[in-house]
Amino acid sequence: MKAGVFDSGIGGLTVVKSLIEHKLFEEIVYYGDTARVPYGSKDKNTIIRYAIEAVEFFKNFELDIIIVACNSVSAYALAEMQEVSDIPVVGVVEAGVAATAKKIQNKNDEILIIGTKATVASKAYEKGLKELGFHSLVAQATPLFVPLVEEGIFGGKVLEATLEHYFKPLKKPSAIILGCTHFPLISEAIGGYFDNEPVLVHSGEAIVELLERDFVFDSRFASTRLRFFASDNPSFLKSVAKRWLDT
Repeated sequence: MKAGVFDSGIGGLTVVKSLIEHKLFEEIVYYGDTARVPYGSKDKNTIIRYAIEAVEFFKNFELDIIIVACNSVSAYALAEMQEVSDIPVVGVVEAGVAATAKKIQNKNDEILIIGTKATVASKAYEKGLKELGFHSLVAQATPLFVPLVEEGIFGGKVLEATLEHYFKPLKKPSAIILGCTHFPLISEAIGGYFDNEPVLVHSGEAIVELLERDFVFDSRFASTRLRFFASDNPSFLKSVAKRWLDT
């Protein structure tokens, strides 16, 4: 099995890490659109156009599936990608909704959804969760987290001030959906702000659960061949992958 993983930048490497840990694929081709990151501040039509271009990029490889790690793309452009792709395309929003429903049994528990402006504006998580009977939902756009992660800031006073800025008005939730693949890299700080009490829903683990539910994996792979591509500064992407994935 060979997979393509698409993200607007480097955040999708958190999904790649989960895929490697679960030994699902023999090869993963990662494409980060680093020249145009972040997608979360862009309009729907632009996101769709970029997403379709990603499908065309992946047609250069003999893949079995495309995994959309970017929440903004999953929220706005998944159907369009599926229309132009000859192979299955799955996204992290559907996976995150399913993972949340699995982790949270009480439909009255408050769930906090954090993500980019585009992801939050789409209400994709709310729609999916409401269909499953959840109704105590709070969505908070946290766009400043993305450039902090891109700069390698995973702790310290700047991040703490940003957490305070976004979370001070909110009450402590039962679960937090990390609705951007950058956010698992600061998950300790996010959870710590709320005394490590909320359940955190991580896109990487969620997509693994969805894949294992919906697809048949005849074998597991002791090692995964990784290929990295970026629309700008690919050497930076590879250096981050080396640090995060121990490649």
